Amino acid sequence: MQLFRNPSYDFLRWRWPALALSLAIVVAGAVDIARRGLPLGIDFSGGTVIVVRFERPVSEEAVRRALAGLPGEKVVQQYGRPGDNEVLIRLPELVEERGASLEAGAQQVLEALRRAGVGGFELLSQEIVGPVIGRDLQLKGIYATLASIAGIALYIAFRFRPSFAIGAIAATLHDILVTIAFLGFFGYELSLNVVAALLTITGYSVNDTIVVFDRVRENLRILRRDALDRVVNASVNQTLGRTVITAGTTFLAVLALYVFGGEVLRGFAFTMLVGIVSGTYSTVFIASAIAI
Repeated sequence: MQLFRNPSYDFLRWRWPALALSLAIVVAGAVDIARRGLPLGIDFSGGTVIVVRFERPVSEEAVRRALAGLPGEKVVQQYGRPGDNEVLIRLPELVEERGASLEAGAQQVLEALRRAGVGGFELLSQEIVGPVIGRDLQLKGIYATLASIAGIALYIAFRFRPSFAIGAIAATLHDILVTIAFLGFFGYELSLNVVAALLTITGYSVNDTIVVFDRVRENLRILRRDALDRVVNASVNQTLGRTVITAGTTFLAVLALYVFGGEVLRGFAFTMLVGIVSGTYSTVFIASAIAI
């Protein structure tokens, strides 16, 4: 199957507008996160998350009023599909500091809902993470990301050349920053699932980039008289069909996870969707331009 027959697009002609667009997205994301903050999931911040299903529709405001007497910051939001009458309640501030058990916060929420008379409900799930564990997971997530990027840089520098490693790492950092920006735009929490998706994106993006760089290395032996930018542009065109087919099939698989995977996989799938698009874009426009 051939999507493109002898493509000869001048991708490098658009490298500066592409870099400007990427920079604009990253800056806008940084400003948005600085203004509103990037919410940390319970994995990193510690706290209690409860999901309850009501027998009849109940507004978020009614649930907030029922919990108004409880100490600490509370987050209440609809959960699942419309009509399921499911509500997620999060207590980032644990009651552990007041000498109570970690489960006490969840029990206080359930008792407050019963006293408020908001209607019958059932507890669907309960997740509790202590603050020490949350901080430990934060550090491990940062170390895992940095270690993966360092390993990628060393491999490409050894396998190809240092300038290629710089281009690949620039593209990988671009993908991570763009993805985090979109997480902030759409209000997704940074959780362990999202970190796993970010680590997957680094491998996916570099895999695409290495395919292009490998073709560049082959063409450098054949097209010795041509300038480097022409060799790189020809290599991108020669691998374009493979890049689009790989990205397209992966995108469809992750889209199925996003649509049918439920709330648990929603953050992971969204991160992967953005990362696949960004990774394909950076392979064509960012990695090669930085390497040149």
